[in-house]
Amino acid sequence: MFTNGNRIKAHMRMEERYETLSLIFKDDAELSKEVTDAIDEVKLETGMTPFIFEKVSKDRPDIHGVIVEFHDDIHRVGGGFFTKLLDRLDIDKCEADI
Repeated sequence: MFTNGNRIKAHMRMEERYETLSLIFKDDAELSKEVTDAIDEVKLETGMTPFIFEKVSKDRPDIHGVIVEFHDDIHRVGGGFFTKLLDRLDIDKCEADI
């Protein structure tokens, strides 16, 4: 059995007042819906409205990404959103590349 941690690679980046979580996976409509549904659920639960971007590589079907960003996050509340989202997607760690 595959967990989403094996199917989705999470990349986190934080700078002053800026946080981003990139979720990268193969171009798979079912997995994409699972990610967007989880984002919608966490938005509803928290009342937070991060910026959401979707990136799809036209050259490589193995690269599909959903990026969740918080801009001007003075109090770093976006981290709680990311934690809930990762938990909901059954991802227990982020990649160590950033």
